[in-house]
Amino acid sequence: MLRPLTAALCLALFAGCASTGGSDAPASAAEARPGSGQEAYASTYRAIAAPPVLISGATVLTGDGRRLEGADVLLQDGRIAAVGSGLTAGSDAVRVDGRGKWVTPGLIDVHSHLGVYPSPGASAHSDGNEATAPVTAQVWAEHSVWPQDPGFGAALAGGVTALQILPGSANLVGGRGVTLKNVAATTAQGMKFPGAPHGLKMACGENPKRVYGQKGGPSTRMGNVAGYRSAFIDAQDYAKKREKDDSGKRDLKLETLAGAMAGDILVHIHCYRADEMAQMLDLAKEFDFQIAAFHHGVEAYKLADRLAADGVCGALWADWWGFKMEAFDGIQENIAIVDRPANGCAIVHSDSDEGIQRLNQEAAKVMANARRVGIEIAPERAIRWITQNAAKSLGVLDVTGTLEAGKMADVVLWNGNPFTVYAHAEQVYIDGARLYDRADPTLRPTTDFMLGQPTAATGGAR
Repeated sequence: MLRPLTAALCLALFAGCASTGGSDAPASAAEARPGSGQEAYASTYRAIAAPPVLISGATVLTGDGRRLEGADVLLQDGRIAAVGSGLTAGSDAVRVDGRGKWVTPGLIDVHSHLGVYPSPGASAHSDGNEATAPVTAQVWAEHSVWPQDPGFGAALAGGVTALQILPGSANLVGGRGVTLKNVAATTAQGMKFPGAPHGLKMACGENPKRVYGQKGGPSTRMGNVAGYRSAFIDAQDYAKKREKDDSGKRDLKLETLAGAMAGDILVHIHCYRADEMAQMLDLAKEFDFQIAAFHHGVEAYKLADRLAADGVCGALWADWWGFKMEAFDGIQENIAIVDRPANGCAIVHSDSDEGIQRLNQEAAKVMANARRVGIEIAPERAIRWITQNAAKSLGVLDVTGTLEAGKMADVVLWNGNPFTVYAHAEQVYIDGARLYDRADPTLRPTTDFMLGQPTAATGGAR
């Protein structure tokens, strides 16, 4: 679990130490018992008690396209209470001078492998790919998440308040992903974003055929598509049988695929080439499911209009390309072009334990590359790529992703414009609790695993 470095302070303020992590106590025995009629492995996350906070006089990017100058943000009872000018708060509120600083919603990374490929990178920690069969929809990434991964704290220092942890891309269907609040906890359930739907990780292209080409297939792209279709046909049959009689033996693999077709599980697909994305859109029509987002998608710019029309987000890198054949036709304006159509949903993701620490600067690279070709993108629009749009693709936009009254108080205070090379997250709040403060060594979290390591003395790697 993440803890402040000063252990003595934790002992003196034992009750306050709960503020460094989510609760691990189940809400009820039934909630954690599979087959009870409740959600299996339900979230045990509990928002951390914190006093009201009034940030005043800042430049505020609300995440929904607005920019407010000299504005105030009031956090109360774990929620955004108000955003505007001249706000007041009670005598119990913590007052933060935001003059010269910027405020944004907490950043969200929709494609991370923290916890399933944690640091240090060792074979003992390699828990992200169940590379034993082309379709392993039965596995859940949360059952591999190691909460002590030092990467979580480093991401928090970069302003990341929520993230989706996905299985790797070895398989046609790699399993379920999980959305986490970036808080410390002993278990993944203590980090699990309450109410967030599961994701389903699929992958097309080179990876599955490379991994399984010598294991009995698929060894070609046509084999990949045949594999998806066969799996979904089996899931259709399973769903029909369960509708008639749900007393039979559960099949975890088919249950997940049926959940995706029912819309209960959001489909996220690792896919690079435009032609393959088009094929996956056709697959979704054949089996009547909605794709939440294509991930990586270096050729997404070639079908940006179709993605927008079909309501599919593009969760993309700012400028990664060319490291394998299917990534060869990438361009640096990719995200900017996906963002341009009406209803376009562009997202900056990391897929990296380093990139997640500076998602704001990854977005800034997109802005700079767009500017070079005459596309000017304002900060109030760009922030949506790592807040609002990301929340939308994860099915949690109703509770986070923008600074609106009633939403979770997931907030970042920056030392200035977050889209510059000089940007630092000064304070990070999750559900209104200040969990990171660049100026306070006791709020620069490190994990138990890192205690005694040289980087722990400076609050982790960033």
